[in-house]
Formats: sequence, structure tokens, C-alpha cells
Amino acid sequence: MEIKIGVQHAARELSLESELSAEELEKVVSAALTGKAGLLVLSDEKGRKVIVPADRLAYVEIGEPTSRRVGFGAL
Repeated sequence: MEIKIGVQHAARELSLESELSAEELEKVVSAALTGKAGLLVLSDEKGRKVIVPADRLAYVEIGEPTSRRVGFGAL
């Protein structure tokens, strides 16, 4: 699942691919916003972690699962 995270006072958004479903991601984001820890912690498909303070989140965009393209086709 493709995820884009906007962070307040940052010029660029964070973008990563996760193995979680859209429903699971929504629960993780909601828990971060209402929890005591105040951190949004996500892991991507390669095992890297992204940690963002929940009070600095501008938006979290959850996209469709992306399929891997193979070959050199013209668009």
C-alpha cells in the first residue's frame, strides 16, 4: 500500500510502501493521534522505519496497492 505523509513545516512529503492494508494503516494513524506516545511509527516493505510526531502530521494519504511493472513498455 502506498502511503504519503505530510509533515508540518517540512517542504517535502514522506512516501513509502507498506505491507499493511488500508484498514490497518487507518487504525495505526488513529492510535498515534489519540495515544499517549504521540508518535506515528510505520515500517516500509524493506524494513525501514519512519517515525513522525503525531502533533506534526499535516495529512496521511493512503493509496491503492501498487503493482510492480516489468519491461520497457511505452505509456
